[in-house]
Amino acid sequence: MNLLAVFSHPDDECGCAATLAKHARRGDRVMIVWTTYGEMSSKFSGVPRDEVKRVREGWASDVAGIIGAEHRFFDMGDTRMQGSREEALHLARLYAEFQPDAVITWDDKGGTFTPHPDHCATAKIAYDAVVLARLPKALMEGQGDLVQEPEAHRREVNFYQYAQYGAPDPTLPIVHVEVGDTIEVAAQVYGYYARHMHGNPAAFPLERFKIGRSSQAHLTGTPFTEKFSVKRMYHPAVPYLL
Repeated sequence: MNLLAVFSHPDDECGCAATLAKHARRGDRVMIVWTTYGEMSSKFSGVPRDEVKRVREGWASDVAGIIGAEHRFFDMGDTRMQGSREEALHLARLYAEFQPDAVITWDDKGGTFTPHPDHCATAKIAYDAVVLARLPKALMEGQGDLVQEPEAHRREVNFYQYAQYGAPDPTLPIVHVEVGDTIEVAAQVYGYYARHMHGNPAAFPLERFKIGRSSQAHLTGTPFTEKFSVKRMYHPAVPYLL
């Protein structure tokens, strides 16, 4: 399968890094997409924009390498995202290229853990892009002299949103992914950002990270999980309840 993670800023993917790594280990094609460079971070106070991009690209390459994923950046502007159709079309063209079977992103409210407006906008355009990727004429908009319709992406896309930060939408079903085999990979990603972005790994202890992934053990019977809500455009029929 092809699994696409769509987030606003580098380090947003920490909440699903173990899941991404687990799929990569299985042999699935995995890609992480960031819609901004996170240039508003206080880490980059006074740093020229081109230098921010260079640094972020380097970090992204390292993190994607740890996970076993491909990666891509868009430059929609940190804190400037609108959740617009134009932004969604950028993702839709990537969907048509990558042909994802599943997408992981923020929840619609941005997560009560960090209610950032870019998170809300990213969740919106990630979902809107599912529809736009089905429409070749939409994909052609703004593409200049492109005369041949691009291949659309019309297969069913399973759409997963973070449900481990704050209160998830109670109307959506929940999925827990067992990540005991790859929790150390996720811890590496978390530790990488603690060192490079925050400069103080002691303030971001790995044990605290693992505790967050073990908080559902009493519900799932597994030591470490990552938790997602499932938002579907179409609900396929199942032959039996179990």
